[in-house]
Amino acid sequence: MPATLELAVPLVAAPELSLEALYQAHHAFVWRNARRLGCSDAWVDDAVHEVFLVVANRLQDFEGRSSPRTWLFAITYRVVLRMQRDRARYAKRLLSFAEQTAGGSAAPAVEASRDLRELLLQLAEPKRLVFILVELEGFTAAEIAHTLDISAGTVATRLRAARLELERILERQRARERSLLR
Repeated sequence: MPATLELAVPLVAAPELSLEALYQAHHAFVWRNARRLGCSDAWVDDAVHEVFLVVANRLQDFEGRSSPRTWLFAITYRVVLRMQRDRARYAKRLLSFAEQTAGGSAAPAVEASRDLRELLLQLAEPKRLVFILVELEGFTAAEIAHTLDISAGTVATRLRAARLELERILERQRARERSLLR
């Protein structure tokens, strides 16, 4: 084998990202976060599909400056925002359909998921994003700062504010429940 051919082969090949590998590894992550960002049952699968269409079109542009998860979260966030704007006029009808489908006999996990989504949607978007990434996905402050293009201090401030606001919301709900029991 000529020496020039040996030099042309890298000693350690950089792992190449494929659409299939990203989909297999991160489909559940994208689905969960699309839901947490506000997708209803009626269109969460459409949002996930749209995310992976964007990934397919942009995969060659991924430079590895962030992890695939942070890159996918940023795409998911943008797709969900766009779809929310596009579907705003149908939101009332879709919410009604989702509630009728779930009915009063929904499984506890479905109810808990719906309750969590409703709580998260009460937070202002900047706080909600940080809360989801820290508390539900386990991202570090540095990853979040990079993904959202904010400082680590801002991440900490938004997380603290989100936690306090959620505590207040939950306390108000508990107070309402106590007053109904009297």
